[in-house]
Amino acid sequence: MLWLDDSDHFPSPLTMNPNRPVAVGLGLSPSKILKAYKMGIFPWMSEDNFISWWSPDPRMVLAVRDFKCSRSLKKTLRQNRFIVRHNTAFDQVMTSCAQIKRKGQSGETWISQTFIEAYSELHRMGYAHSMETFDAHNDLVGGLYGLLIGRFFFGESMFARKTDASKVALAHLVFWLSSLGVDHIDCQQQTAHLASLGAKPVPRADFLKWVEIAVRQKVTPSPHQFSVNKF
Repeated sequence: MLWLDDSDHFPSPLTMNPNRPVAVGLGLSPSKILKAYKMGIFPWMSEDNFISWWSPDPRMVLAVRDFKCSRSLKKTLRQNRFIVRHNTAFDQVMTSCAQIKRKGQSGETWISQTFIEAYSELHRMGYAHSMETFDAHNDLVGGLYGLLIGRFFFGESMFARKTDASKVALAHLVFWLSSLGVDHIDCQQQTAHLASLGAKPVPRADFLKWVEIAVRQKVTPSPHQFSVNKF
């Protein structure tokens, strides 16, 4: 395991143990994050307040075409119970994700203030995106965020304060990415919830090949109108 200094020199994930961090360090600059994602590596906050960088094998990935929109979710989308917005409340989405207590989580969230500041800067740079769901009272009740680099979306976290609020955000993310020609969403780690939405484990070697190609391809996100007709 490498101690990462200011050089931002990450080792090749293929040479590293998938059950341990590929590197550990202190800094979390936007440039370092972008370089890591382009190599199939993502950061977590360790219990000792170091930044640990991971590239698990297998990698949980949602192919956009494989997204499973359940009957109940389709009904929710048709009912327009939520207002969906894109990139209007990025910081609030990150903060809300940090506040959600995950099953099996002990101690503080890994989404620390350091992460919020770094990803908010990436948002200002045009890389980090959020999908937000609001209720009829204009309260933020669900959402997700992640990074779009080239034609690959790297999902980070999602939250819901009302039933289906985060799933609606994901459905609209899938529709948006499909319109941009983006084929895959990195979901990082395997969970039953992600599997129920269509995500599947992918061998790390295959995942890294997909990322290497996709991050070099360009898309131009533009204002768009959402439609539930896709579902």
